[in-house]
Formats: sequence, C-alpha cells, structure tokens
Amino acid sequence: MQAAKFYRKQGRAARGFTLLELLVVIVIIGLLAAYVGPKYFSQLGKSEVTVAKAQIEAFEKSLDTYRLDVGRYPTTEEGMGALMTAPPTAGAKWNGPYLKKGVPADPWGRPYAYKSPGSKGDYEITSLGKDGQPGGTGDNADISSQ
Repeated sequence: MQAAKFYRKQGRAARGFTLLELLVVIVIIGLLAAYVGPKYFSQLGKSEVTVAKAQIEAFEKSLDTYRLDVGRYPTTEEGMGALMTAPPTAGAKWNGPYLKKGVPADPWGRPYAYKSPGSKGDYEITSLGKDGQPGGTGDNADISSQ
C-alpha cells in the first residue's frame, strides 16, 4: 500500500512539459537558427573564395618554377597542362611535373582560365567566381592572379 502512495507522489512531481513550454523552446531555437544560419552560410562563400586565391598562388609558384627550368612561361595554347606533361616546345629543360596532383578545378567545379601573356603581366590565371560569368560582385566576382 505504501508503495502505491510513493509511486503516485513521484508521478505527480515528475510531470512532463506543457505544450506552452515546448512551443516557447521551439520559438527560441527557431530565432537562434534564423540569426546564426545566414552568418554561417556567408562564411562558406568566403571560404570558397579563399580556396580559389590559394590555388592561384600555388599555380603562380609552379609557373615560376616552370619558367626557371624552361626559360619561359607556357603559352596560352599549352595552358597549365604544361605543368603536368612536357609540351613539345619545352625540350629537354622541362623538369616536371610541377604540380603534385594535376590542375584542379576551381571551388565551383569549373576550370581556371590561363592566358599568356596576360593583360597586366606575363600570364593571367582567372576563375569566374560562383556564377561562372565575367564580372560580378561578392562571391560572384572574378578571382585573378593580376
């Protein structure tokens, strides 16, 4: 008999949450997600731009090493593929491959554009950004070695 009273008292003390309390918690979680979500996804776009800049810097170092060996930068026709396989015009001076894993695509999955001579220097490496179109602002802006 006493055991039944004990369970009844404990059952009353250990009530669950009310519907109102659950709704308040859900609203608070929703507000936090609405505040944090956009900040998180804007950082994701910035990281892709940072990766593209880092890849272009790696290409620049490889191209400089290529130039030291061969005496010139690859032509536009040879492209950055000349960093992985010796073009016929490079001769015996080619000492590559100059990249460990090949020429990767930009963070948005498109190939980098290589032009030699570039608009402001010996060469130019360009990614068209997130939208894949020339120009743009923010994540859609072109990223270039120049």
